[in-house]
Amino acid sequence: MILVDIAAAVICFAGHCYPALVGAETPRGQFELRHEATAMRGYGGDILTFHENAGYRWAIHRTWPGRERLYEAPLGSRVVTKGCVNVQPWVYQKLVDCCSTDRVIIR
Repeated sequence: MILVDIAAAVICFAGHCYPALVGAETPRGQFELRHEATAMRGYGGDILTFHENAGYRWAIHRTWPGRERLYEAPLGSRVVTKGCVNVQPWVYQKLVDCCSTDRVIIR
């Protein structure tokens, strides 16, 4: 199980928590992850989709290059996405390696 805490701007899995960049519009609830390839520029080739509707796809993905310093910002400054959950590339890889088909709880 993976937990994303929007207020604390963290993602927790495999017994550890890591900073995350989050969005005020991130849907709350429980979702199944789907590991998907993407050719969209800036995403590193794959994403972990957790919810979608006719107009938008929400995913956990690597932080876009150049935004890594945002992890050092105060909590309120880490609400910077349109709803996806962004993590550092090394955290993303750990997540894919252990939990890419797990359930994610976002609160």
